[in-house]
Parts: sequence; structure tokens; C-alpha cells
Amino acid sequence: MCRLMGYVASTDTTFSDLAGSSFSEFQSLASKHRDGWGVAVTPSQGEAKVILDPGTALDNEKFAEVTSSLNSDAALLHLRWATLGLKVDETNTHPFTHGEYSFIHNGSINPPKSLEALVAEDLKANFIGDTDSERYFYALLTSIRQHGLEGGIISAVREIRSTLDYSSVNAMLLTPHKFVVITEFNSAKIPSDEGPEYYDLYYRRDERGVLVASSGWNQDGWVHLPNHRVLVVDRSTQEIEIYEI
Repeated sequence: MCRLMGYVASTDTTFSDLAGSSFSEFQSLASKHRDGWGVAVTPSQGEAKVILDPGTALDNEKFAEVTSSLNSDAALLHLRWATLGLKVDETNTHPFTHGEYSFIHNGSINPPKSLEALVAEDLKANFIGDTDSERYFYALLTSIRQHGLEGGIISAVREIRSTLDYSSVNAMLLTPHKFVVITEFNSAKIPSDEGPEYYDLYYRRDERGVLVASSGWNQDGWVHLPNHRVLVVDRSTQEIEIYEI
């Protein structure tokens, strides 16, 4: 299980600047989600840049430096809590990237190999770790090839929901033109020591841009994104569209 954050902004900014004074509360979630952290920035042209650290983000100087100084108009941030017995190392640390796409996931799909039937053969050669999350990413990319961005994501999530065992497929996908947020989870599989809002995602849109994040910290005034939805943000205008899965 993990914590997610992503944004699209009108000008280059950082996670700490955009999230504001409450960002330290988000970082404190690494007290439980302590099995690695990562950041990806995807420019409007070129491949995504990713920074990975399999250590905890809590009291981490590198984390503080990256989140306060890495400027971009779009980025993803992930705090990992390893599940399914998967090892804690850089190959299993999010974000995952492929060309101009970057991706983060919260939840589990069990067993991870069950996703491989949804991945194109040529994309399987890109696997570097053993997580369900990486395989989920490539399942989405396979479906996007067939149906386009929004249609491909909805089709893939529906297939996972109807055929596979999952707790949550909440995810964020960043492309040069769009920021996509998926909320799809099984309320019956919320961790026993977490509250009913654990998988909830919230977003905030203002003149600076659109910020989306997992629950568990101060999000006063943010908008709840209901379950079974895909939120798509246009990077050039910050306009939002929401689709039902």
C-alpha cells in the first residue's frame, strides 16, 4: 500500500511549494509507508526523469531537497509500503517510466503475474522488478495502444475489476499532454489498521494548477474524487474531465 501525490501547474514549481505548509504532514505518512520513495517529472517534450530511493522519506535530506528544489510544471511523488512479500529495492520503487509516460500505484493485485495476460508481448521485455504495480503500468500501456488514452485506461481497469483479485488499482499516470488519476478500490480490502477513507483521493484546483493526493493529511477544502472514476487534467489548460469507470 502506498501514498500518491501528483500535480500539473501553470508554471514550474515544487511539491513543497504547491502543497504548502501541510506538505510536512504528507511526508510524515512515510512513518508507515517507509519502503521507498520516488519522484518523476515528465516534460512536454522528451522522456520522463525519475529519482528513486528505496529508503524511507522520513527525515530524509535527499527527499527534502528533491521535493523543495526540483522545479517542474508536472510531477508524480510516491511513498511505498511494500505488500505481497515483494522485496524493497530500487527495481520495485515507484514511479515506473516508459518513454514519455510515468506511473505510480497504490494497492495490490494478487498474484502479480496474473496481470501479464493483459500485457503485450513486446512490452514484457521492459519488466525490471517483480511488482504487480509495474505489470499494471504495462497493462495500461497495452490498452492505451488499442483504445487511446482515456478509453484504454477505462477498458484496462474494467478488465482488472472483473477478472482479477485486487485491493486497489488507484494510480496516477503522467504524459506530456495529460495527467490521469484512477480511483478504483475494493472497500472490503482496506488494511485492518486503517480507516474507511484510506484509499480516498482528493484534488485541489486553483490559479497555480491541479494537485491530487491520497488521504491521511490536511486536505481541508479539497474535492473528494469518488471511487470508480478517472480524472484527466489537460496540462496546457489545467481543465479537468472526470469519467466513470
